[in-house]
Amino acid sequence: MLIYIQLVVAVLLIVAILLQQKGQALGSAFGGGGEGGGFYATKRGFEKKLFWATVFLGTLFILLSLLNLVI
Repeated sequence: MLIYIQLVVAVLLIVAILLQQKGQALGSAFGGGGEGGGFYATKRGFEKKLFWATVFLGTLFILLSLLNLVI
C-alpha cells in the first residue's frame, strides 16, 4: 500500500516541477534569463503556491522513501 502512495506522490511531484518550468526557456533555467523577470524575481500568487506544493511533495516523497526502507 505504501508503494502506491509513493507512486502517486512521485507523479504529482513530476507534474508540479513541469508546471514550474512552463513558459521558460532552457537558458533561464541555468541563470541566463534575459528581459522581463530575472532569476531573482519574487514569486506571487499561483507561482508561490506551486513552489510550496513542490517543496511539500518533495519532502513527503523523501519521508515515504525512508519509511519504505524501514518497513
